[in-house]
Amino acid sequence: MSSAARDFRSPTRRTVGLGVAVALLAGGGATYAFAQAAKKASEVIGSEKQAFSVETVAEGLERPWGLAFLPDGRMLVTEKAGRLRIVLPDGKLSAPITGLPKVDARGQGGLLDVAVAPDFADTKYVYFTFAEAGEGGVNGTALARGKLAGNAPRLDDVSVIWRQTPKYQSNHHFGSRIVFAPDGMMFVTTGERSAPQFRVKAQDLSETLGKVVRLTRDGAAAAGNPFEAKDGARPEIWSYGHRNIQGAAINPADGKLWTVEHGPRGGDELNRPEAGKNYGWPVITYGKEYSGADIGPTEKEGMEQPIHYWVPSIGTSGLAFYTGDAYPGWKGNAFVGGLAIPTLARLELDGAKVSHEERLLETLGERIRDVRQGPDGMLYLLTDSEEGRVLRLKPEKAKS
Repeated sequence: MSSAARDFRSPTRRTVGLGVAVALLAGGGATYAFAQAAKKASEVIGSEKQAFSVETVAEGLERPWGLAFLPDGRMLVTEKAGRLRIVLPDGKLSAPITGLPKVDARGQGGLLDVAVAPDFADTKYVYFTFAEAGEGGVNGTALARGKLAGNAPRLDDVSVIWRQTPKYQSNHHFGSRIVFAPDGMMFVTTGERSAPQFRVKAQDLSETLGKVVRLTRDGAAAAGNPFEAKDGARPEIWSYGHRNIQGAAINPADGKLWTVEHGPRGGDELNRPEAGKNYGWPVITYGKEYSGADIGPTEKEGMEQPIHYWVPSIGTSGLAFYTGDAYPGWKGNAFVGGLAIPTLARLELDGAKVSHEERLLETLGERIRDVRQGPDGMLYLLTDSEEGRVLRLKPEKAKS
């Protein structure tokens, strides 16, 4: 995907009144459904194993980036310009949630991923990543958390609990996704900040550019990380040699972290990052420079091969493993959003291999930024535009 910076504008937003938002936030025990909020679905779309249509659940979002479901079924959605919203049961957007730190919303930076703590019912913690500015024009990815207030669209006790080190002057490749692991720890993915003088840092264990890090829920390096006893290495590093990871999820079939990362001109990758392993960037890649020049070989001893790669790039962003019953033909499949080629890639898996790929939604013409399975067992997508939407794939019967 091109690294060109984007101009983020702030058109007038359609929001609900504070009183409505407060009432809905206070409704702790309710489980909300979005069936009535969805606009009329598109025509039935045929695919290899499941017919479906596309519904608009919410709209009017400025470049939405991350999506997470609250325990009652409502959604949190980030907008890159620095706003965090709640998608209300009628599909409207809450007022922007207050209490967030200042976000450096330049280029590919901004408010990025959002995740709800597994123990949210007790802690009320919401975690989010964002581009954080430093002195002299530098910036970097940061991870923060705060408590979602019960009677207002507000985060309390917000603090930054981890920062990518060091900060550099760049508007590109911030990552980042947040994933809670089965062992109670947390994975955060980062980018390597793109420029040739920074990309080599993906191989440098003294910095956290181009890495997967494994943290406690308080943001400290998790015990048992592979480099915790190595002199000069950052103890939070889990794996390294990554370019720009914008999709990550735990595969329920093996309990392992899987990721997707952007290649340059070609070479997007699906990986299953393992402790201490080197995934090669920028030494090995299936991609080329945007100029068309070669970067390096495709393999080298001591460096891992991707499970799957894309040439040309689809611009991978968002990753979900489907475990529900709404689409029987898709159960056990992985779904990856495409930005450079607007698509939703459906991947059939055979253990740690991809046995088949199908491209969905190419006629929709929408850049897919995030993919999530909802509590209703359906797939939800974020579209990356200045008038971004939350979409839901509605299962349908195939036309006879």
